Amino acid sequence: MDTQTPSIKSTIINFGLLLGGISVVFQLMLYFLDMHYKNDSTAGIVSLVIMIGVLLYAFIYFKKSNEGFLSLGEALKIGMGVALVSALVGVVYTQILMNFLDPDTLKKSLELNMENLRIQNPEMPQDALDTARSMQEKMSSPSILTAIQIIFALFFGFIVSLIGGLIVKKSRPE
Repeated sequence: MDTQTPSIKSTIINFGLLLGGISVVFQLMLYFLDMHYKNDSTAGIVSLVIMIGVLLYAFIYFKKSNEGFLSLGEALKIGMGVALVSALVGVVYTQILMNFLDPDTLKKSLELNMENLRIQNPEMPQDALDTARSMQEKMSSPSILTAIQIIFALFFGFIVSLIGGLIVKKSRPE
């Protein structure tokens, strides 16, 4: 009986696109609710829960189709790959958002951040506020935003893969 085991590459692509698609749908929901620029911690937690769910599902799927075995190394490869593919999908969505859907996203986010800074630090001098604004503007270039998006996805993908892989792993007997 010839059983086909799934390749890590196909698992990464399929689940990376799944995670990327779900994340884009969630981001579109935030866009339609006009919450996409607010950097809300609840939205970040929901995104993390989505990532955890998809990665654990990918590990279990691979394990079931691999005769019930999954090593920690395979889990890390799958998790990091899925995180990278979904981050690339997210980068494409972010570029579409900032260039077509809402070109003022960065400006709105910057204004909201500056207002929050003023509220939290009412005694802050104007030159310190100006310095904070210029730093935020420098960090808002498309290339830096893309790098940050990919780095964060890989960081959280690694953490989730390490913990999830340790939970789900089952080594082949020697």
